[in-house]
Amino acid sequence: MKTMKVIEVKEPGKIELVEKEIPTPKKGEALLKIKYCGICGSDVATYTGNQPFASYPRIPGHEFSAEIVEIEENDLGLEKGMIVTANPYFNCGSCYSCERGKVNCCESNETMGVQRDGSFAEYITMPIERIYKGNGLEAKQLVLIEPFSISYHAINRGDVQKGDKVLVFGAGAIGIFAMVSAKLRGAEVYIADVFEERLEKAKEMGADGTINVSKDNLEKRVKEITNSNGMDVCIEAAGLPQTFLNCIDSVAFAGKIILIGNGKGETTFNHSILLKKELDIYGSRNSLKDFEPLIDLVSNGKVGTDIENIVTNVFTIDEATEAFEILTNNAASQLKVLIKFD
Repeated sequence: MKTMKVIEVKEPGKIELVEKEIPTPKKGEALLKIKYCGICGSDVATYTGNQPFASYPRIPGHEFSAEIVEIEENDLGLEKGMIVTANPYFNCGSCYSCERGKVNCCESNETMGVQRDGSFAEYITMPIERIYKGNGLEAKQLVLIEPFSISYHAINRGDVQKGDKVLVFGAGAIGIFAMVSAKLRGAEVYIADVFEERLEKAKEMGADGTINVSKDNLEKRVKEITNSNGMDVCIEAAGLPQTFLNCIDSVAFAGKIILIGNGKGETTFNHSILLKKELDIYGSRNSLKDFEPLIDLVSNGKVGTDIENIVTNVFTIDEATEAFEILTNNAASQLKVLIKFD
């Protein structure tokens, strides 16, 4: 029996490196050797016990790049030795959303690392139709396509336009990728956060300006930027009640609010302000159709920034506990943390 190393959350607060048998692919599946995995906020939530959909023990991880080790003949042009990534969201295919082709909104969605075991293992199997060619991208770039796709989908869903003044609340990985995505559509994009380190990284990756809400007067800065009109689009990428309220206050009349951040608490407000401003509010979930367009954009050098700059730390598989501890206790200084498996 051939075995592999697997990172497993045994219970909240307890993570271990364990040995498991290398999986055997079924018909229609490929065997993948993991190269890199990204640690998402949902993985940290599983580790800390704040992920309501996770059961234990659980192998986390849904952001990954891998090498194809074993694959049957297929019509996607996928071959052994290719560096690839994959769609980690498993939809049921039979709910109302799936029937309408809105598979990212599946009512019974199962995400790798949450409702089912994920990619924090040396080898995994994946359905072939879920695998995407890397088009020459390095494994360290491909691992970033999944989080990038979340933000890219949100910007497309909100139909951000060239010349729009956009303010992103939250300069984490998703917020910065939202900024990059809005810039791709020709918008003038600002980003707000309480951590100066994150704001500096956002500027480095192309933000037109930043607002440190722990120091700056948010209302005053928005008025200065917009000639007192308010932002055309506000993007909530922090998941906090206050940042959602900041969006409502900062957006222009007849403006748009795009919600990406997973809510971390109840929000109380008078909904009449939504009527008064006649706001368009877009909820945005995971994306399935944006992997390949993003891979093409990055591989063709059309993104306008080096997406690897968002990586703040890379750990080995043997340092997994340290990686999760750093993210849990020093989140301000971290954007995207990777685990290197190979």
